[in-house]
Amino acid sequence: MDSPSPTSRPWYYEVTRYQWLVLAIASAGWVFDVYEGQIFNITRHQMLTDILPTGELDVKDNVQWYGDMFLAIFLAGGTVGGLLAGSLADRFGRRPIMIATILMYSIFSGLTFFATELWHIASLRFLVAVGVGGEWAVAAALVSEVFPPKARAQASGIFHATSVLGLWLAAIAGMAVGANWQYAYLVGILPALLIVWVRSSVREPERWQEKKDAATATNQSGQLGSFRQLLLTDPWRFRAIMGMTLAAVGLGTFWAVSVSGQDLMRELLLRNHVSADEATQNAKFAYGIVQATGGGLGLFAFGPLAARFGRKRTFITFQLAALAIVPITCYLPQTYWQLLALLPLFGFLTLGIHAGYAIYFPELFPTHLRATGTSFCFNGGRVVAVPVLLTAGWLKSDLGLQLAVCLLALLFLLGVVIMLFLPETKGQELPE
Repeated sequence: MDSPSPTSRPWYYEVTRYQWLVLAIASAGWVFDVYEGQIFNITRHQMLTDILPTGELDVKDNVQWYGDMFLAIFLAGGTVGGLLAGSLADRFGRRPIMIATILMYSIFSGLTFFATELWHIASLRFLVAVGVGGEWAVAAALVSEVFPPKARAQASGIFHATSVLGLWLAAIAGMAVGANWQYAYLVGILPALLIVWVRSSVREPERWQEKKDAATATNQSGQLGSFRQLLLTDPWRFRAIMGMTLAAVGLGTFWAVSVSGQDLMRELLLRNHVSADEATQNAKFAYGIVQATGGGLGLFAFGPLAARFGRKRTFITFQLAALAIVPITCYLPQTYWQLLALLPLFGFLTLGIHAGYAIYFPELFPTHLRATGTSFCFNGGRVVAVPVLLTAGWLKSDLGLQLAVCLLALLFLLGVVIMLFLPETKGQELPE
């Protein structure tokens, strides 16, 4: 019997044990990255209701405004951490920077347990985000460099898709702790255990080590992780700016549109005369479990689709479909079960594109700028997304939740336009 030809073999046919190990470690770090970001969204109502002083604004308006402000602070912190960690990872290596970022977000997440003032929350959310933003960029670069071209899209897609486990973990923790929101942040200490695994198991990618050795031998170490070279040299400058804008579309629509699934459910239940506490708990389940499951399927689907049809076509299709599903989800359901049935598809289409960032961004840049460029795209996108988040709070307050979410979903059209100008990287070697 003939052995299968190389082109007919499954993508994982020649993946080694070490490559699977790297994927597992990177994914574990990313799971807790997502947990750290999501747990605030799930617990913020109880947290801010406890901490906010009564003032001229009613409690509901205070919670909404401060919640959006702290999310904006989190995005800003992720940007700082991501840009710094990406450059340092290109200069000093993937492993030590991954360890530093995991340690940082673990410590400051645990300290949130003791927060009693608004400035405590603001400071700690910023510091947690510095670690979270840094870890993603390093892990994404590591996975893309370790896996062979045939397996790269699927492996990177799996890496990012494991974020759904972080969403589930946050949802379960939020439901388990109830009004005792402080305990949910103690779970954030667990990733510190990953440091032992990283130190003992992960080695620097060969292509990075070769680039590092060559730069050292020729006195060109300054080019490793250089923002100057990234932003002043074509085609890297164009790719960095366009990639950053693409990420801003995804991050802006995530916080302003996708996350609104929880708010849509809560408002629908309140309109149907469900008590506030019951509405909050049911909305947590609908968003954190049901919608997150659909989102996870979208993330897992993106990699195989991008490998088969190309990165550009997959991005464009997902964004157009997301634009279509948003008004349907906002206006069509009238009962809990109707909205619950739509949320998985809503999550699949609005969240699925995020797996594309871990696949696509590392493929746009050479080895000595890979973590820097990847980080600039994803975390620079956080900065651009901050005004979107702040505007979202104002729009939801003035126009109502449903209309505001539909208007914010128009950002997906910008994402479609951006992809028309970026290169297709399917089947190509990483640039050097």
